[in-house]
Amino acid sequence: MRTPLISPSRRVRPASIQTQPLQPGDNLRGAGLMTLSMMGFSCNDAVIKFVTQDMPLYQAITLRGLFVMAALVVLASRSGGLQWRIDRRARMPMILRLVGEVASTLLFLNALQRMAIGDLTAVMQSLPLVVMLGAALFFKESLGWRRLVAVGVGMAGVLIILRPGSGTFGIWSLVALAAMLMVALRDLATRQFGREVSSTTIAFYAAVLVTLTGFLLSLAQGWIMPDVQHVLLLILSGSFLTVGYISAVAAMRVGEISAVAPFRYTSLLAAILLGLVVFGDWPDLWTWVGSGLVIGAGIYTIWREAQLGRRH
Repeated sequence: MRTPLISPSRRVRPASIQTQPLQPGDNLRGAGLMTLSMMGFSCNDAVIKFVTQDMPLYQAITLRGLFVMAALVVLASRSGGLQWRIDRRARMPMILRLVGEVASTLLFLNALQRMAIGDLTAVMQSLPLVVMLGAALFFKESLGWRRLVAVGVGMAGVLIILRPGSGTFGIWSLVALAAMLMVALRDLATRQFGREVSSTTIAFYAAVLVTLTGFLLSLAQGWIMPDVQHVLLLILSGSFLTVGYISAVAAMRVGEISAVAPFRYTSLLAAILLGLVVFGDWPDLWTWVGSGLVIGAGIYTIWREAQLGRRH
């Protein structure tokens, strides 16, 4: 019997989307991995935004991807190597994850070129709420009315950040929303992998397809001759992205999704600081208000999960 989206009982704890039984400390480890992932991605975003002021975007994606692939091969060699043959049960999750990875990368980086890094990151802060809603819709996780209201509050915060109908709202605001939805698809697909598929293997396949896609698109966009500074910055970006890749995959496979996903909010602080220091950008009042609603809704879901856990 299908579990209802809205649970009628206060005493039912939301089910975890875990392929393995939850172990002591899993939520803490997952939170730490998610925080590390967000720091890696935020630093990568800042470097890429800086580099693509001079270099075509898809060339930067291609060159960065080569560095990431090399780093993942080295990491995999230390942990048993890459798994070239994917188990039949893992093939559909892998396909869905790759679609989400490639689409979100292209959409996000195009938006990043044209939006302040803090504003774009603020939109992405609604991702944990969308992932939580997706978990209820697709994986039958129980979602009480209070957390459903929190999702609505978070979405209202996103609308305040983007302000449809105002001069600040445009096509790139929609691109940012689409990128967020594709990341949600990626993360939900990641939860379907068993532990027999290594995090490094999952990240490597994603890096290969993103790099190949970037190369094909770069043929139409054109290339420039990179200088030493460009190369060093792209190596740095690839290092940050590798940390982000590995940590993100591992985080979504450890602990309960409602406990781990909200730690994405740590990326907003990093993005605001990087935007101010590197680009001189500072979010306006409405971005702060909208971000406050989104983050407040996420914090409430953490508190609610803890309350239900104690009653269970």
